[in-house]
Amino acid sequence: MRRSIRAALLMTLIAGAATACQAQDSQGPDEGSEPGGPSESLEGATDEPDEAPGADEQPNEGDPETFTIFSSGDVLPHDAVIAAAAQEDGGHDFVEQLSGVQHWIEGADLALCGLEVPIAPPGTEPVGYPVFGAPEGLAESLAEVGFDGCATATNHSLDMGMEGLEHTLVTLDSAGLGHAGTARTEEEAAEPQLYTLERGGREIVVAHVANTQIHNDPFYPPQDAPWAVSDGSPDELSALAEQARSDGADLVIASVHWGEEYAHSPNDQQRDYAAQLADGGQIDLVFGNHTHTPQPMEELQGGPEDEGMWVTWSLGNFFANQDEECCIPETAVGVMAFAEAQADEEGARITGMSWSPVTVDREGASRDDEVFRGIYPLAELMDGEHSHDIPQDALESRWERVLEVVGEEQLISEAPEAAGESPEVHRRSAR
Repeated sequence: MRRSIRAALLMTLIAGAATACQAQDSQGPDEGSEPGGPSESLEGATDEPDEAPGADEQPNEGDPETFTIFSSGDVLPHDAVIAAAAQEDGGHDFVEQLSGVQHWIEGADLALCGLEVPIAPPGTEPVGYPVFGAPEGLAESLAEVGFDGCATATNHSLDMGMEGLEHTLVTLDSAGLGHAGTARTEEEAAEPQLYTLERGGREIVVAHVANTQIHNDPFYPPQDAPWAVSDGSPDELSALAEQARSDGADLVIASVHWGEEYAHSPNDQQRDYAAQLADGGQIDLVFGNHTHTPQPMEELQGGPEDEGMWVTWSLGNFFANQDEECCIPETAVGVMAFAEAQADEEGARITGMSWSPVTVDREGASRDDEVFRGIYPLAELMDGEHSHDIPQDALESRWERVLEVVGEEQLISEAPEAAGESPEVHRRSAR
């Protein structure tokens, strides 16, 4: 019998609430609990336990404005993904394969993707391994399902050379998507990507900066354009964030491409880089990518005003063609991460994180027999929603493993609801 995720979460929270109440009766409040920790998250446990951020909230006049910032894991269209999106007219449309998670993307107030690959320039056939060049239709499809922008600094940014890098940004611009991490000019490289949200009569400016700590040989930035792919130190990324704040940003979000492929926890380089970002005090939140496997999330000391800096060490795969049949099992699941934020007259801050797993419906152990069908919210599949061809034992194994890696504390199983209209995307300078 298919088990109900929402029911399971409810029983977990009820049991936890009872334990917490008993402990509080005997010991009093735990002053050491971190914001968003178990004791705080159990307040109001009579409501739905897996209620998404922003759902059905009716703020009173004078209350802080609340909103969510979403990031996906790696958008990495392999050959089978490209083939599944091919149209009779020679174009590509990925919306059908992304439609299972569209309500999650559209439910965020600001939705960012981790675009790992360039868009193939004119005259170049799209390719999905070992170098990558996605069809132009990918950008349009990402925008259609609700994304507002993407991080573009990765180890594959230059797979199609500078021509591909530049064409990627032109294509994203044409689709109305923001971008951070790569640039056509030195001037553009010095500009963070800005988004403006209007919430409660207040304008909230969110800046996005991005960086990769990994390059594939021989695809390094050209000597005459070292700024083409952002790959600098924590101090350099913090300086760009500081500039964003001076330009009016209320929040600064960083996407960092780092870590060891197929690892399930952050390595020393990730931790050292993040610690320096937190010490810099300019970045509110880091979305990590690259490993193709989920890693935990945690709040580090430091950050703006010493109020902490959240890090998702790696969000794993989002839109890719990997699972236990071709690769290690953890590649079949990624993390949809939601940062919960508040803004008032004193500024804006990240107040917590939540997440839900996404998984792939595919088959084939070799490139000759691969079939890609799409991606879906794993919690919804476990609850019997959506038509798919993933074996039940694989679903259950994926669910148990991702909970083991990421943890259940911030898990949600219902999509959030945006608090207002889509953000304004400010185009960076390409002059």
